[in-house]
Amino acid sequence: MWRGVKILKNSPRQPRADNQVRNAEILMKYHELNRRQFIRTSAALAGTALIGRRLLAATSFTEGAVASTTAGRVRGFIDREINVFKGIPYGDDTAPRRFKATLPPKPWTGTRNALSFGPEAPQGGRGSEDCLYLNVWTPGVGDGGKRPVMVYMHGGGFHALTANNDTFDGVRLCRRGDVVVVSLNHRLNVFGYLYLAQIGGEEFKDSGNVGQLDLVLALQWVRENIAEFGGNPGRVMLFGESGGGAKNATLMAMPAARGLFHRAATSSGEAVTASRPETATRRARAVLAALKLTPERIGEIKTVPMAQLSAASGAADYYGPVVDGGALPRHPFDPDAPPLSADIPMLVGTNHDESRGLIGRYFDLTWETLPETLKQYSEKMGNLDLNQVIALYRRVHPDYSASDVFFGATTDSRDWRPAVVEIERRAAQPAGSAPTYSYQLDWGSPVNPRLKAYHGLDTELFFDNLGAPQTKTGTGPEAQAMADLMSESYLAFARTGNPQTPQLPEWPPYDLKRRATMSFNLPPRVIDDPRGEERKLFSAVPYENPGT
Repeated sequence: MWRGVKILKNSPRQPRADNQVRNAEILMKYHELNRRQFIRTSAALAGTALIGRRLLAATSFTEGAVASTTAGRVRGFIDREINVFKGIPYGDDTAPRRFKATLPPKPWTGTRNALSFGPEAPQGGRGSEDCLYLNVWTPGVGDGGKRPVMVYMHGGGFHALTANNDTFDGVRLCRRGDVVVVSLNHRLNVFGYLYLAQIGGEEFKDSGNVGQLDLVLALQWVRENIAEFGGNPGRVMLFGESGGGAKNATLMAMPAARGLFHRAATSSGEAVTASRPETATRRARAVLAALKLTPERIGEIKTVPMAQLSAASGAADYYGPVVDGGALPRHPFDPDAPPLSADIPMLVGTNHDESRGLIGRYFDLTWETLPETLKQYSEKMGNLDLNQVIALYRRVHPDYSASDVFFGATTDSRDWRPAVVEIERRAAQPAGSAPTYSYQLDWGSPVNPRLKAYHGLDTELFFDNLGAPQTKTGTGPEAQAMADLMSESYLAFARTGNPQTPQLPEWPPYDLKRRATMSFNLPPRVIDDPRGEERKLFSAVPYENPGT
């Protein structure tokens, strides 16, 4: 087993457009590479002249463990005594099967180096359609460990971002909890969720959900391969923040994902409804028009250059899963929680001040400017009288400023409300269904105090990766105490389907009578029916996800 190759958590970040170069530079900065490894290492990392010059100047490089997958052998490296494998293919290049469910990766001979992240999905003029790669962190390889497996789905809605991020590094979770951590990239935006079936027919039947079907393929890879990496394919937990949480909630209603995971955790990301076919078709027509393709020429969209198709994606205002009657036969959590996954324990969390990060800007409102500003963000408040909404917040929270009322009302109606819908509908499932646990992060950011417990603050905490680039939490003792609480709770949920730990007060499952919710704060406490009056106020407005 190789020793000594360590990617530091707080290493300097390089441009996202070339993550392979970034990881090569980190390896070379902190460790010496020998000439004997130059040829195969440079080929695996990118083969660029830049990497070649720097590797030639290095002197020593030690190797990591080799693991066998269904497609071939891969070699990783050691980071703080944890085996790390980055950029393992779980699917084939999607370009030849654009808008279709893709295939498993083509087998390879020999041993493939898995030392750096794979390409991210096409977005913003960068990325690659050959983007189906995953990353594995594990304490042991080939040791029969049968460890719980935690599969992370990245955020960014269904249209952007990547798993290639230091915040999602799995080393500390592995060291803390003796688990296996997996993260992955998949098709996004126009490449993953452009619904062409009503225009192009059977050939495009899966086009609105191929991004989700990529996730299914990744979970199939986990089922078939994770035992080699010391994981238990019968104890797989999904977790994800923001769009990652919504992806997980959608998988709970997808028959193809049945049996591939056994716990599901969503953080600040819900999927009550998916796009209706007619709505998604209107967006597809707009993209075709931007490409100057008539419906009769729809077949040409399969070979449009990636950059041109990516640029045309701006013609549509939303991308996400579609209720297509096949891959996704129903809305994820409407009109009820999916019976398909009633036996899967679920953990649903939000941050108390989501919109302070999602909207921002309005930190100096006055009582005179509040009503008109709130009106601009009241789409999820239905026909409620905004003056009455403001009056309720002023009554329930007499210490709130005008800006506090704005962020409270926008968070509770837009971001917290769908989480309540999911939890309530899970709690209404028949007796004997798996439990659902509710939490909210109340601890605020010490780095950006006016943002408080804003959107995205929690990822550093449940990964226990404080001080990541552009840190939201900082590295102080309070931040570490919060990371201890949240990461241990996530690990407990992965092991047992129950997030209870000795460091937390008794945490009952959510029910419609008590509505017990864990408040992650210092100290943590359980709150019954948090924000109860706000919940009752907005429950009068039927909820649908934006864009669906």
